[in-house]
Amino acid sequence: MNIIDYLPPVLREIGDFAEIANAEQAQFDALGAARGGMADDIFLTTLTENGAARWEKLLGITPKGTDALELRRFRILTKLNEQTPYTMASLNEKLKNLCGEGGYTVSLDAGRYTLTVRVALAAKGFYDEVDALLERVVPANMAVDLSLLYNQYITLSAFTYGHLAGYTYYQLRNEAIL
Repeated sequence: MNIIDYLPPVLREIGDFAEIANAEQAQFDALGAARGGMADDIFLTTLTENGAARWEKLLGITPKGTDALELRRFRILTKLNEQTPYTMASLNEKLKNLCGEGGYTVSLDAGRYTLTVRVALAAKGFYDEVDALLERVVPANMAVDLSLLYNQYITLSAFTYGHLAGYTYYQLRNEAIL
């Protein structure tokens, strides 16, 4: 599209109007190119550099200078999938992947909007990762009660007194007993 073609034939002949049209043509060409990229930026699989930069800013992702566009698209998609509403089944699956089978307990009090998560002492090294996961996936209107699952009498009753005598009270409460 040439701007000069949109002028009436009489004005095309005037040198000033022809120069103005030529000067503005570069900006209209750049606008047309940007408009073409907008259609690609609608879908994550066809994001342009511009679209990826916009999504990364929204999601708080800092790309490396050497990242290919495909990798940047994948990171954006991963971050968006992580933020989808969770179900208890998917939360249990994520916690099982972090803490291992039996390395946590989780319960939901829907009436009080409270999610209670206890991390087993054997998996206490993953406490910070569990906290970060819950911060990302639990809806903002829910309270999260996260703490360690300390040893209780029922847990320790499986051991003999002689076995437990080698531990301090602090160890009996706060460490995994083998």
